Amino acid sequence: MADQDGIGGRREFLRGAALLAALGPLVDRLSAAESPSPLVSPPASAGPATVLITGSNRGIGLEFARRYAERGWRVLASCRSPAAAPELQALAKEFPLLTVETLDVLDHVGIDALAQRFADLPIDVLLNNAGIGGGGDNQLFTKLNYDVFYEVMAVNAVGPIKVCEAFLRNVQASGQKKMITVSSSQGSIGSVDSPRLYWYRASKSAVNMLMVNLAFQLKGRGITLGLVTPGATDTDFMKGLPKRMLRPVADAVSDMLREIDRFELSRTGQFVDTTGAVLPW
Repeated sequence: MADQDGIGGRREFLRGAALLAALGPLVDRLSAAESPSPLVSPPASAGPATVLITGSNRGIGLEFARRYAERGWRVLASCRSPAAAPELQALAKEFPLLTVETLDVLDHVGIDALAQRFADLPIDVLLNNAGIGGGGDNQLFTKLNYDVFYEVMAVNAVGPIKVCEAFLRNVQASGQKKMITVSSSQGSIGSVDSPRLYWYRASKSAVNMLMVNLAFQLKGRGITLGLVTPGATDTDFMKGLPKRMLRPVADAVSDMLREIDRFELSRTGQFVDTTGAVLPW
């Protein structure tokens, strides 16, 4: 029965793909004709700029939260389990404009609920940082763990596009109007020179494509999409690698912040490395 279900599922997928291909030109025309601002957005705020960060409990996300708080921004620092994030809680005590929010990118109902809570708050930078690696042992060809594949894709690709969708009105109402995703050079197809990390690489290529699509969708509304990468960074994500191969988290975040600041509408959809160079697909 499982095999039959799998075949049936593939057939449904292929039929759906064929239909989408046939409708592609029509969808393109409808998107091109879309009004620049069809949504009713919250009123623009004259207060401090605001950033929403996912995966803020440690590593790169925690450093992003710290840096934006030091700039005097209002920071919505989100993570799955705030009670298990002592460093983030300490930041909230240090910076009055930083609040810790519960957000699991796998919980789409929860994402919508958080967006509803902050429906009247313009968000200048929406920063998709949450991500998982999937574990190297789960991504060895002939021993691939397919359940892990679905989880990695759900967190690294589906989660970010859902967050963008839920907080679209907030970003549109802001001054900077930026949606930024922390991708990875591992998602650059043009840079592949050896086989590894099947699931992780696929998820980062997928989120890159989703965000490039969204860049075209939202350019008419004045919203800038950007993809940044930290490089090999000294976080829990890179456990097991020699320290000499890894960059300090502070350096990686400094580079990404510089590129986030530089992003503007004329560069929407670009995928840049730590030097600002556009990465190959």
